[in-house]
Amino acid sequence: MRRVDFEHLIAAAADVCEEREIVVIGSQAILGSRPDAPPELLVSMEADVYPRRAPAKSDAIDGALGDGSQFHRTFGYYAHGVGPETAKAPAGWEDRLVEVRIPPRPGREESLVALCLELHDLVLSKAVASRDRDWDYVEIALREGLVDHDVLLARVDDLPVAESSRRRVRSMLRGIQRKLGGE
Repeated sequence: MRRVDFEHLIAAAADVCEEREIVVIGSQAILGSRPDAPPELLVSMEADVYPRRAPAKSDAIDGALGDGSQFHRTFGYYAHGVGPETAKAPAGWEDRLVEVRIPPRPGREESLVALCLELHDLVLSKAVASRDRDWDYVEIALREGLVDHDVLLARVDDLPVAESSRRRVRSMLRGIQRKLGGE
């Protein structure tokens, strides 16, 4: 997904749910902090989103802009309507959201706001998901210097998962850091 696609998708989601602020928690939240992110981190054609003040309206987003929708078939990317509970990010993540102003669309006067997971929170949420593609994402973010290993490790204790999952995340982060020549 490109930044222009991201902005289009946020605007469409805002129109569907009639809300101005859209939270982005999936992998494409990186576009909030890094519109120039490495291409390997932009392969997803899906953005996980919900309206900040009305998360229940995410069902409408999913129905209108989701996988297999007319929007998806037309543009090649889509929105996955989720809720705040979907974010398996460290405590305090909502206070660290990165605000991105989306310019007004044609025929609109008001700009919109995308609130994207901060990069360390995003990378840790990917680590918690723990699929192969998620670990690839973590490794690329570390290799490219987008996140700091020490900050990641410091936030692991704040993840809303069982201690066994936190141990796995710590171990994998240390393994990636060794692979990359650090630690």
